[in-house]
Amino acid sequence: MMTIWTFSSAVALGLMLGAAPAAAQDAAQPTPTQDWALHAQATFVTQGVFGFASPYEGPNSLAPHQVKETFDATLDAGVRPWAGAELWVNPEIDQGFGLSNTLGAAGFPSAEAYKVGKSSPYVRLQRLFFRQTINLGGEAQAVASAANQLAGTQTANRLVLTLGKLGVGDVFDTNRYAHDPRGDFLNWSVIDAGSFDYAADAWGYSYGVAAEWYQGPWALRLGAFNLSKVPNGETLESDFSQYQLVGEIEHRHSIAGHAGAVRVTLFRNRGNFSRFDDAVALAQATGGPVDASLTRRRMSRPGGDINIEQEVTDTLGLFARAGVADGAIEPYDFTDIDRTAALGGALKGKSWGRAGDTVGFAAVVNGISKAHERYLNAGGIGVLVGDGKLPHPGPEMIAEAYYDWQPLRGTNITFDYQFIANPAYNRDRGPANVLALRLHGAF
Repeated sequence: MMTIWTFSSAVALGLMLGAAPAAAQDAAQPTPTQDWALHAQATFVTQGVFGFASPYEGPNSLAPHQVKETFDATLDAGVRPWAGAELWVNPEIDQGFGLSNTLGAAGFPSAEAYKVGKSSPYVRLQRLFFRQTINLGGEAQAVASAANQLAGTQTANRLVLTLGKLGVGDVFDTNRYAHDPRGDFLNWSVIDAGSFDYAADAWGYSYGVAAEWYQGPWALRLGAFNLSKVPNGETLESDFSQYQLVGEIEHRHSIAGHAGAVRVTLFRNRGNFSRFDDAVALAQATGGPVDASLTRRRMSRPGGDINIEQEVTDTLGLFARAGVADGAIEPYDFTDIDRTAALGGALKGKSWGRAGDTVGFAAVVNGISKAHERYLNAGGIGVLVGDGKLPHPGPEMIAEAYYDWQPLRGTNITFDYQFIANPAYNRDRGPANVLALRLHGAF
């Protein structure tokens, strides 16, 4: 563990000290068009949970009294082969484990923890994608240089095509205040709609294509992505034999001079899934354990959510999400949530003399269907949860607060606290109090 800590700290510290203040563009100056760019980031998270009531445990239970750490370092390299085009590659070094190996709560407390944990650092190619922007007229807009984004200009009305390996959340269900576990909230069901069962491998990425049409204050997004070969799997389909179709409509607006947006996202997953009641019925008929893999067959699982962001003042912004998915069928690639509602906000520290600092606060309630409850009570396990039984089910209720301190531009130190009542929908276990320290450096 000391070797891992030394390696993680050295890389993170090196990126922090090497952060380049000049990367930020002066809004008063014209934005130059970049032909290539390099960005990098490193994030270290150590997270621990205190003791809590745990009268029994199952294969996917959250254990009390533990501390885990995760580390990742990413290189974002991009080139512009011709006007409006961008090609990006993101190799990444990953290491570490989430609490209980990223199990035990549907709203898992660290989105920096992948479903695959390893003690030694390893390298993966997380993204490799091509993007083409086709300008269709309207007001010219400056595009700042950022990770996976080359500086330049675009028009208000435009068509954007993206193809390759990327995260579904790179395009869909985005939110200014709650979408980045390296910069804002950590909980899975806060940074994304918990019921949005987006296509992904165990690291959160998929092969697919997305199209975005911007027209005035409106945007329409459509996408098709490969699901993993088996639910929560490490290997993706490559031929769309199991796939997700996703659509989103967005409206941007201004209230009293403050920007806001409303997004409605719909998805349909098509592949080999199991109905919860079918898995339970087979186990009762055979006397064997509940195993969803034995009753999977070709079917669809739909869902949708609404996502709102609103700037209230120059320093305060609020967000809300609510979503639902078909609770009769097992979730596939994200987490065990059939319905969700989240509310929160972020406050910049200008009023106390720390303009670069941020305080965040959020509350979320996650729920599952009666069929899902019966499945877990019969001993079934899901993507992240499964205590072996569920005699007293209840909603999973989570509160999260963080303070993000920016001692230097490009360097962030975050203190995070989460309270999880009824982890894995189990009134017999918890509540869990989770503390985290996040170190992040980028240029």
